Amino acid sequence: MTQTARSLRIAVIGAGASGLLAVIKLCEAGYDDVVVFEKADDLGGTWRDNRYPGLTCDVESHAYRYSFAPNPDWSRTCAPGWEIQAYLKRVARDHGVEANIRFGHEVVAASFDVDHWTLTTNHGSQGAFDVVVTATGVLHHPSLPDIEGLPTFAGACFHSSAWPDDLDLTGKRVGVIGTGSTATQIVKAITPQVAALALFQRTAQWVLPLQNPEISADRKAEFRDDPALLDSEYKRLNYGMVVKFADALVGANPHTYQRLVEVCQANLDSIADPVLKRKLTPDHKPGCKRMVMSDGFYDALKQPHAELVTDAILAVEAGGVRTADGRLHVLDVLVLATGFNTHRFMRPMTVTGPDGTTLERAWADKNEGYKCVTTPGFPNWFMIGGPNSPIGNFSWLLTAEKQFGYIKQLIDVIATGAARRIAPTRAATAAFNDALAAKIPDTIWATGCKSWYIDAQGRIA
Repeated sequence: MTQTARSLRIAVIGAGASGLLAVIKLCEAGYDDVVVFEKADDLGGTWRDNRYPGLTCDVESHAYRYSFAPNPDWSRTCAPGWEIQAYLKRVARDHGVEANIRFGHEVVAASFDVDHWTLTTNHGSQGAFDVVVTATGVLHHPSLPDIEGLPTFAGACFHSSAWPDDLDLTGKRVGVIGTGSTATQIVKAITPQVAALALFQRTAQWVLPLQNPEISADRKAEFRDDPALLDSEYKRLNYGMVVKFADALVGANPHTYQRLVEVCQANLDSIADPVLKRKLTPDHKPGCKRMVMSDGFYDALKQPHAELVTDAILAVEAGGVRTADGRLHVLDVLVLATGFNTHRFMRPMTVTGPDGTTLERAWADKNEGYKCVTTPGFPNWFMIGGPNSPIGNFSWLLTAEKQFGYIKQLIDVIATGAARRIAPTRAATAAFNDALAAKIPDTIWATGCKSWYIDAQGRIA
């Protein structure tokens, strides 16, 4: 670690993938007073909370891992959720950071006074901290639909992130609201066991076919025996995501984008039924909404006991869902695969800066940060996954590592005594956000669709 002039007490908020990264790297660097506050009773974040059937990462396994913790034993090209959760727990155990985590501690308030932050959890004040690193993620505030009569449904009704562990769908009539990545995974997984499936679609999605075969024992052995091969695979996959796919979406790689369009269209053309194909044909360009990747979603909807419902939902009743055509879709189970509010960040936590301004007030018009990790008026408050962080079809772990690398440099400056407070100027922050805004019109996200990238004010974040 850089030679320090002062010992720092550091708080990390959240023990998901990015929070674990932060505490591991801080401890490795010699910071010996790091406390992680986790509101749940286990680590893992979104991979802990989500347990629905078919849950799979849509980033290839050998890219969706920490650069410093390779895993030669992934079971499939794209790992199931339970396996990623097991990986995170194993990495935390191997690096000895579980003792740093205070489980069941939800941070409800943070206030800056003189030169430190005071944190308050649901267990009361936790004392003073020189630095706070938030690692609260973006997929933990469920977005629930505003549908008349939803509480009156007589059967099991729940958001996909609250899937009941003991739920048996055998022979049940199941409705799924939503057509994003979660809904497509659920539909593929449960269609073989249910008596009837109704998928309620508001917007058709482009589906990129993504095969997910098992990784052979021989291939795993090759990775175990040759760490350089494993590292090469990690770099190859991330290069493809960042240089090819990401560039295609921001207008910098038109050849790859055209190929993406062709593959999505060919996948849609595989549907022989003209009525079903018409219902599944999107009205926007591929990539404008977050890409859905699946190798079996279309096949599931072709089954005789599955139905794609495109009539608008009027209301939910005790016995099922009533649509605009007057029909009551009789159901035993209703799944709300309606996604998350990705713009709340660490809120509803109350964060108060040195001048008494709250983060809620500072971000009343828009969430605004500098380089996605800092925000004016809130010194020594660093964010992994702050405003304008990539939340598309990329490896969140790659993003987290890049951002924490920058945060670590800032913490080191504080530790050396070269500065006691670090926050971006408003001018620098405005210039950064203006530069982003100037690039948005060239991207696929600005071509006209409603997506989770758009904030409450209609800006593409």
